Amino acid sequence: MSKSKKTRVQHVLTVQDVTQLSPHMIRLVLGGPGFAAIEFKSVGESPATDQYIKLLFLPQNLDADAAAAQGVDLRRPYDMEALREQLSTEQMPVTRTYTIRHVDHAREQIWVDFVVHGDVGRAGVWAKQARLGDEISFFGPGSGYAPRAEAQWHLLAGDEAALPAIASALESMPEDARGVAVVEVRDATERQPLDVPAGMDLIWLHREAEFSPETTMLAEYLEQLSVPEGDVQVFVHGERAQMKRIRRMLVDQKGLDRKAMSLSAYWAHGRIEDQFQAEKRTPVGQLEG
Repeated sequence: MSKSKKTRVQHVLTVQDVTQLSPHMIRLVLGGPGFAAIEFKSVGESPATDQYIKLLFLPQNLDADAAAAQGVDLRRPYDMEALREQLSTEQMPVTRTYTIRHVDHAREQIWVDFVVHGDVGRAGVWAKQARLGDEISFFGPGSGYAPRAEAQWHLLAGDEAALPAIASALESMPEDARGVAVVEVRDATERQPLDVPAGMDLIWLHREAEFSPETTMLAEYLEQLSVPEGDVQVFVHGERAQMKRIRRMLVDQKGLDRKAMSLSAYWAHGRIEDQFQAEKRTPVGQLEG
């Protein structure tokens, strides 16, 4: 007898606050009665600091009014099985993956920070246009990383997409934690005030341009970085091609154990998330090899 596939729980929250953090980053505070059903993740005894959720959006090629007129129920949470019977694959809700920046258990809210590039992108455009009371649904969270208090040295690094997870990790560290956090952003206007332990160095890299293979600075900076011997914990996330280069460098040049690193791609240059996720099952989407 085959095991039945576990049904994914779809949570629904509403927008309760909108803050423009920088020219290209918006924070949405989400909350509501659905908060109580969310199972937040831990790594050992520590709350995970890169908890990711998969937000659901209707695709742009779906005429929602026409679909509703034909009896298609597009209310959240989406009944995915029913929609598969009524809509084509191209019309089904699409997912976009984002990190929970902060969990406020007292107020029953989560913060989600969105990188916004004008009118490009499904989730970023939604965040830019979000109003108080707007609903959003998502699967998750999932996670697998939290800073270890016993680690002798920490390396945190990433681009704008990884900034929420890096900020969350820094906030969770003890004051005597040692290491370096490297964040690449477009320019100085994209910096954010972060709570950094006294023993951690925070390095901002400014591309002075939009991201491209030619303008990115992260991999080159990390290649010149001195990593001490001992118990080093690594969290590096960002653009796929850069993550491939950084993984090879950390293992082959710095001598770090690849199995002990939290290093993965959040996105890929020139790909929307649907393409990016599909390519994870192909050679081009693999970070190793």
